Formats: sequence, C-alpha cells, structure tokens
Amino acid sequence: MHPAPSIILFTALSGLGFGLMVWLGLTPGDKSAWVMGTFCALALALSSAGLVSSTFHLGHPERALKALTQWRSSWLSREGIVAILTLGCFTLYAGFWVLLDQRIPVLGWLSAALALLTVYCTAMIYTQMKSVPRWNMGLTPVLFLGYALTGGAWLAGEVTWALWLTAALGLLQVAVWAIGDGRFADTGSSTGTATGLSPMGDVRLLEAPHSGPNYLLREMVHVIGRKHSQKLRVIGMICLALLPLALGLVFEVKHMLAGVIVLMHLAGLLVTRWLFFAEAEHVVGLYYGKR
Repeated sequence: MHPAPSIILFTALSGLGFGLMVWLGLTPGDKSAWVMGTFCALALALSSAGLVSSTFHLGHPERALKALTQWRSSWLSREGIVAILTLGCFTLYAGFWVLLDQRIPVLGWLSAALALLTVYCTAMIYTQMKSVPRWNMGLTPVLFLGYALTGGAWLAGEVTWALWLTAALGLLQVAVWAIGDGRFADTGSSTGTATGLSPMGDVRLLEAPHSGPNYLLREMVHVIGRKHSQKLRVIGMICLALLPLALGLVFEVKHMLAGVIVLMHLAGLLVTRWLFFAEAEHVVGLYYGKR
C-alpha cells in the first residue's frame, strides 16, 4: 500500500492523543488545574491534529462530514462518530477540572472508554480489509491499542506502566511482523486467481495490463526492498522500545529525560507505522505482476 504521509500522521498522532486521554481519565492523580490543563490541551491537540490530517487524504476534503452517515457498515464512519463523542466528553471532563476545580471520575472513565473505542475503530478500518492479508488478522487492533496505551503512558508520566507496556509492545510488534510476513502466501492468491485463469494452469503475465501508472498502482501497490525493510524494522524497534527501555531502567525518569524518551518513541512509531503501510501487499498487485 502507498504510505501516504497524511494517514501516517493521522494514525500516529491521534493514537498518542487518545492514549493520553485514557491515562488522564483513569489515573489523573493529584495534578493541579494548571498542570491538568496542559496535559488535556496536549491530548486534544494531538488527537485533533491527527483527525484533521486524515482529511487531506480524501479526494474531496470538503465532503468529510458525509463519511459520518455510513455508520451501519463503515468502520471509518464509526471512527468519526466515536472520535467526536470522545473529544466532547473529554473536553467536558477537562473543563470541569481546569475551570471549576471539580473532578468528576465518571466523565474520566467514560472518556477513557471512548478513547479506546476510537482507536479500536481506527484499527478495524484496516483489519477488515481481506484484500490486504497482512492487516486482516486479530493482532492488528491489539497492536493499535498497544501503541496508543504505551505512547499515552509515556506522555502522562506513568513511568512504571510505560516500561511494562513498552516491553510488551516491542514483543507484539515483532510477532506481528513474523506472522504478517506469511499472511499473503497463506491466502493462496496468485496471478491466476487475480485474472481468473487459474483453472488453466500456471499463469504468467506477458505484458503489463496498462502502459502507464494508474490510480490502483499509485494507491494500492508499493514495493519496498527486503533489505531496506529489515533496516527500517531494526531502526524502528531501537527507537520504539529498546532505547526507551534502557533509559527508563537505568536512569530516573524526570521531565527532561521523559521528553527525550517520548521523542524517541515517536520516531520509532513513525518508522513502524510507515512500514505498516509500505509492507502491506494488496491482492490487486497480482493483476499487475506486483506484490
């Protein structure tokens, strides 16, 4: 799949924002109104920026609101509706705390639940795509939720939880790569099934179906060399999990170090999320002799 920057930013930033909302809703601690206001503003900014960036991937961004009308069948529509509910509920929760100094735990719990549901809906947009076998498995929503909770924990200063979740996320990402690498072959898809000629025997393309690039090739087919893929996986894992774990276990995590760890984690997140799209083989590529 084509790794569009808008979608990478959307899934990465919104996941961090909603993950932070989860922790602020469940474990707000004894933060002062000013500190809580800063954290809430960061959560709202990240989640909103991610959602806005997703509209740039649309052919007609001005029609984005129409996507909300298909909630019965579309995970994209469900995601948009739940995201709006989450932002509204969390804004209410933060407003009572910051402006009126009133802590309403129920609003915090509801915000956390809605934030997790939003991330789940985002993940299901990709999980339900049978045409992309690498995504079409139960570990995909678990991975998205893991990224959100881990990044949110680092942003919220929940160091103990963040360390455990970072270790678990690293193992989960490796498992997703290991299983995902064989998903396409497991489907039995081939050039023969793509062209409908498989009953005639082994099918090979004599010429490409088109003499030039088209929409399907631009959006659905992206070929990345295995050597580059492996290098990026190593870089992503180092930034995402290994360095944050090493720093968090060796040193006491204060504000400055926490900022460094968050930036490292974000860098690893962007690399692995780019790979999430770049390595995803769409079955339509078989029609063009590509994977």
